[in-house]
Amino acid sequence: MADDLIQRVTSNPKYQELKSKRSTIGWWLTLSMMVVYYGFILLVAFNKPFLASKMGAGVITMGMPLGIGVLVFTIIITIIYVRRANGEFDDLTAQVVKGALK
Repeated sequence: MADDLIQRVTSNPKYQELKSKRSTIGWWLTLSMMVVYYGFILLVAFNKPFLASKMGAGVITMGMPLGIGVLVFTIIITIIYVRRANGEFDDLTAQVVKGALK
Protein backbone atom coordinates (compact mmCIF):
# COMPACT_ATOMS: atom_id res chain seq x y z
CA MET A 1 0.00 0.00 0.00
CA ALA A 2 2.74 2.49 0.93
CA ASP A 3 4.71 1.78 -2.26
CA ASP A 4 1.57 2.35 -4.33
CA LEU A 5 0.92 5.67 -2.59
CA ILE A 6 4.51 6.78 -3.10
CA GLN A 7 4.27 5.87 -6.78
CA ARG A 8 1.04 7.85 -7.20
CA VAL A 9 2.52 10.90 -5.50
CA THR A 10 5.82 10.90 -7.38
CA SER A 11 4.14 10.35 -10.75
CA ASN A 12 1.67 13.20 -10.22
CA PRO A 13 2.51 16.16 -12.54
CA LYS A 14 1.55 18.61 -9.77
CA TYR A 15 4.15 16.99 -7.51
CA GLN A 16 6.80 17.45 -10.19
CA GLU A 17 5.72 21.09 -10.57
CA LEU A 18 5.87 21.60 -6.80
CA LYS A 19 9.34 20.07 -6.62
CA SER A 20 10.59 22.20 -9.48
CA LYS A 21 9.18 25.48 -8.16
CA ARG A 22 10.40 24.88 -4.61
CA SER A 23 13.89 24.00 -5.80
CA THR A 24 14.06 27.00 -8.11
CA ILE A 25 13.04 29.57 -5.52
CA GLY A 26 15.16 27.87 -2.88
CA TRP A 27 18.30 28.09 -5.00
CA TRP A 28 17.65 31.71 -6.04
CA LEU A 29 17.05 32.83 -2.46
CA THR A 30 20.09 30.91 -1.27
CA LEU A 31 22.26 32.44 -3.97
CA SER A 32 21.03 35.96 -3.22
CA MET A 33 21.60 35.50 0.52
CA MET A 34 25.10 34.20 -0.05
CA VAL A 35 25.96 37.14 -2.33
CA VAL A 36 24.71 39.66 0.25
CA TYR A 37 26.27 37.93 3.27
CA TYR A 38 29.63 37.08 1.74
CA GLY A 39 29.75 40.49 0.05
CA PHE A 40 29.49 42.05 3.50
CA ILE A 41 32.11 39.69 4.90
CA LEU A 42 34.45 40.50 2.01
CA LEU A 43 34.01 44.20 2.76
CA VAL A 44 34.91 43.52 6.37
CA ALA A 45 37.99 41.57 5.30
CA PHE A 46 39.29 43.76 2.49
CA ASN A 47 37.84 47.26 2.80
CA LYS A 48 37.80 48.19 6.48
CA PRO A 49 38.46 51.90 5.76
CA PHE A 50 35.21 52.10 3.77
CA LEU A 51 33.20 50.44 6.54
CA ALA A 52 34.87 52.65 9.15
CA SER A 53 34.15 55.87 7.26
CA LYS A 54 31.64 58.07 9.05
CA MET A 55 28.32 59.05 7.57
CA GLY A 56 28.01 62.81 7.94
CA ALA A 57 29.11 64.49 11.14
CA GLY A 58 27.68 61.82 13.45
CA VAL A 59 29.16 58.68 14.92
CA ILE A 60 27.49 56.19 12.57
CA THR A 61 29.88 54.45 10.20
CA MET A 62 29.04 52.88 6.84
CA GLY A 63 29.34 49.41 8.39
CA MET A 64 26.37 49.90 10.69
CA PRO A 65 23.66 50.48 8.06
CA LEU A 66 25.22 47.84 5.80
CA GLY A 67 25.13 45.29 8.64
CA ILE A 68 21.53 46.19 9.41
CA GLY A 69 20.83 45.93 5.68
CA VAL A 70 22.04 42.32 5.71
CA LEU A 71 19.66 41.53 8.56
CA VAL A 72 16.74 43.29 6.84
CA PHE A 73 17.51 41.47 3.59
CA THR A 74 17.39 38.15 5.46
CA ILE A 75 13.98 39.00 6.88
CA ILE A 76 12.70 40.07 3.44
CA ILE A 77 13.74 36.87 1.68
CA THR A 78 12.26 34.84 4.53
CA ILE A 79 8.96 36.65 4.06
CA ILE A 80 9.13 36.00 0.31
CA TYR A 81 9.62 32.28 0.86
CA VAL A 82 6.94 32.01 3.55
CA ARG A 83 4.37 33.75 1.34
CA ARG A 84 5.13 31.43 -1.57
CA ALA A 85 5.08 28.39 0.72
CA ASN A 86 1.80 29.34 2.39
CA GLY A 87 0.14 30.23 -0.88
CA GLU A 88 1.31 28.52 -4.03
CA PHE A 89 3.17 25.58 -2.48
CA ASP A 90 0.37 24.71 -0.05
CA ASP A 91 -2.15 24.77 -2.91
CA LEU A 92 0.01 22.43 -4.99
CA THR A 93 0.53 20.14 -2.00
CA ALA A 94 -3.22 19.93 -1.43
CA GLN A 95 -3.74 19.04 -5.09
CA VAL A 96 -1.08 16.32 -4.87
CA VAL A 97 -2.66 14.85 -1.73
CA LYS A 98 -6.12 14.96 -3.30
CA GLY A 99 -4.84 13.24 -6.43
CA ALA A 100 -2.94 10.58 -4.47
CA LEU A 101 -5.91 9.66 -2.28
CA LYS A 102 -8.33 9.06 -5.16
